[in-house]
Amino acid sequence: MFEDSFVIVDLETTGLSPQNSEIIEIGAIKVVNNKVVDTMDVFVRPSRPLSHFTTQLTGITNEMVDEGLNIKEALKVFDEFSDGMRLMAHNAKFDMGFLDKYMKINLGKNAPTDTLDTLLLSRAIVKGPQNYKLGTLANFFNIDYSGAHRSLRDCEITFEVYNNIRKIYEENNML
Repeated sequence: MFEDSFVIVDLETTGLSPQNSEIIEIGAIKVVNNKVVDTMDVFVRPSRPLSHFTTQLTGITNEMVDEGLNIKEALKVFDEFSDGMRLMAHNAKFDMGFLDKYMKINLGKNAPTDTLDTLLLSRAIVKGPQNYKLGTLANFFNIDYSGAHRSLRDCEITFEVYNNIRKIYEENNML
């Protein structure tokens, strides 16, 4: 259930559906022996300008993504960075849906399906929060949530949430 080596990934997107939204940022943290050993963060150029809502939520501007990589280049960077390691995300179904669609189109391969999901882990182990959104869990565990809705920062928060979930699991002898 808990592992010590993985790559945490988080995407920022122009919307909620991979069918009609695009990836605009890919952030990832490589963890080995439960220690951060490397990070990556790239902007991705979308095919159309960002909405005001997307910019308000993420703080990502059109100027920032205009300097980004095209989606194929960005996915290659991520694929090389993750190097076949198991992926982790909070609400992995969301991120993996986008990765799967865009990796199939641009790299001719599927996104990994065997992912660690801190959303599912928290629902199974953590009792007390009003919901299991990343922000709610960060607040529940007294984790600084500033800078959220940016890929690399969300990865950092996810890693802290993961370690707090693990601590509860171990303290309650759920082993």
